Amino acid sequence: MRPLKVMASRTGSTLLALDIVLIAVVWPLLLWVVWDSIAGGDPAADTRVLLYPAANLVMLYAMGLHRREAILETRKSLARLPLVVGLGLAGAMVAHYLLGFVVPPSGPVDQAPMFVAAGGAFLACGAAARLLLHALLSRGVFRRRLMVVGSGQRAAELMATTRQHGSHLHYDIVFVHDAVLGPRDPDVGRGAHQTVVTAIDSNYLQLAIAHDVDQIVVAPDERRGMRLDKLLDCKKNGFPVVQYLGFIEKEARRIDLKWVELGWILYSEGFHFGAIDRALKRSLDVLVSIVVLALGSPLLLGAAIAIKWQDGGPVFYAQTRLTRNCKPFRILKLRTMRIDAERDGAVWAAASDQRITAVGRFLRHSRIDEIPQLLNVLRGDMSLVGPRPERPEFTGELAEKIPLYNERHTVKAGLTGWAQINYPYGASIEDSRAKLSYDLYYVKNFSILFDMLIILQTLRVVLFPSGAR
Repeated sequence: MRPLKVMASRTGSTLLALDIVLIAVVWPLLLWVVWDSIAGGDPAADTRVLLYPAANLVMLYAMGLHRREAILETRKSLARLPLVVGLGLAGAMVAHYLLGFVVPPSGPVDQAPMFVAAGGAFLACGAAARLLLHALLSRGVFRRRLMVVGSGQRAAELMATTRQHGSHLHYDIVFVHDAVLGPRDPDVGRGAHQTVVTAIDSNYLQLAIAHDVDQIVVAPDERRGMRLDKLLDCKKNGFPVVQYLGFIEKEARRIDLKWVELGWILYSEGFHFGAIDRALKRSLDVLVSIVVLALGSPLLLGAAIAIKWQDGGPVFYAQTRLTRNCKPFRILKLRTMRIDAERDGAVWAAASDQRITAVGRFLRHSRIDEIPQLLNVLRGDMSLVGPRPERPEFTGELAEKIPLYNERHTVKAGLTGWAQINYPYGASIEDSRAKLSYDLYYVKNFSILFDMLIILQTLRVVLFPSGAR
């Protein structure tokens, strides 16, 4: 039996843990040092002091500073850190003031020095966590060892996906070439930290032990002739064995449409929507929509005036879209295109689309044009989170060319979604295929907590727009 081995967690989870630990150490020490100068009483008696580290951690997540691309670009993360910490502190100060009406404070708190002290502490903690993780990664501390059974096209896809989307960032991969599982792809084994070995009588267990792998991924192009008993020996000896599709789903948080199999979808976990889940989702939709509409009403008024001033046309634009079970509804948006934008029929928006007005371009980049869709959410046509609603003129074509496309209509269309925070704006068949891989992951793994995390990360897309058209 192989000795138990501690599996490396996702790199983003490791960074989150570092943020939590550093703040948990620094924040109490800071309060102990400066509390007498900014407030009276015992800091432990004022529960509002917890708002500051909590808001900072939430904002770090919401602004994507635990995401793969942020971890890979340490300098960009450090450059964004002051803005993120500032937003967190602003939110904490507002919550601190409002909570004072509910929880009596132990004494008056001078917010200005609290802001300065907390800002300096959180900036130091955030920078230290990211620099420490960068140093650990550069020394290969979190490098993960995989043994891939197969060396064909599917193995090559796995190699490309882990390089571009893998949650562990760095992998050592041993590809096992077995003649009975199909020919070898010429790209397999070419990259750094990759080797190819040849199986002799399916000696998978011996190869796993020799290379001390963390996990075995079964990814052959041809499964007939595979020795499942040999893979079972690996599992009995402590080596986790997973199928290709399950590995990609967990590591990249998407469904690989190129190799997806109906049998895998049928027998794997997911696609479950209980009555409680739906009730909680609807409650979240209504609550957030009312709050955002109330807070965003000045923006809507300003946008309406700008649209009218530009060309005198209508402020709002209604368009038929499809939601759950392919049910049509009229989506409401602020008008961002010329009045005659679709005189020749429906077409996808393109980069530098000449139909978009000057005001409309600003509204699209700032996402203000999406706010009226909250009325659709309140009506029940849409949800806050779900696949973006598509036009019926395009849905038929997409369903014909992309397998499982209509499965995205298992849930209500959403104002934001897993695809929207992971993939830039797309207006082509291939873009729709890529976004569907994220939409199916969302539908398969739906939970109210997942919805809340997506809503949080939508703030990053709004403040740092990418590819809006």
